[in-house]
Amino acid sequence: MSDITIYHNPDCGTSRNTLDLIRNAGIELTVIEYLKTPPSREALADLIQRAGLTVRQALREKGTPFMELGLDNTALTDAQLLEAMQEHPILMNRPFVVTPLGVRLCRPSEMVLDILPQAQQGPFTKEDGEVVIDERGQRVR
Repeated sequence: MSDITIYHNPDCGTSRNTLDLIRNAGIELTVIEYLKTPPSREALADLIQRAGLTVRQALREKGTPFMELGLDNTALTDAQLLEAMQEHPILMNRPFVVTPLGVRLCRPSEMVLDILPQAQQGPFTKEDGEVVIDERGQRVR
């Protein structure tokens, strides 16, 4: 079992880029397609807390029932927001990555580089054409 896990949505370009950056470091990992296998409420709350986010910061609005569910109501509690995320896993922003060096919501995808225990092994260009890692395996920015 790998000590690195990604909560992944294969339909999301940011999630695919993050997964590919992890693999570009030669790391085998556990991939959890959270829409098929959502984390428990406790695990989700733990991911959010360990990433240093609020529950509201971990909510995804675009392409979700966020507005229809009234989740823009700032009076809602964290417990209510977590309940909505459990009922509608698409509300969970992605991708969350867990490594021995920490937990991050990797938006943008290159945020994963801060928590990878191994260096990149070669160049990497995101799906949109942005070069992130040069031919020497070094971060471009």
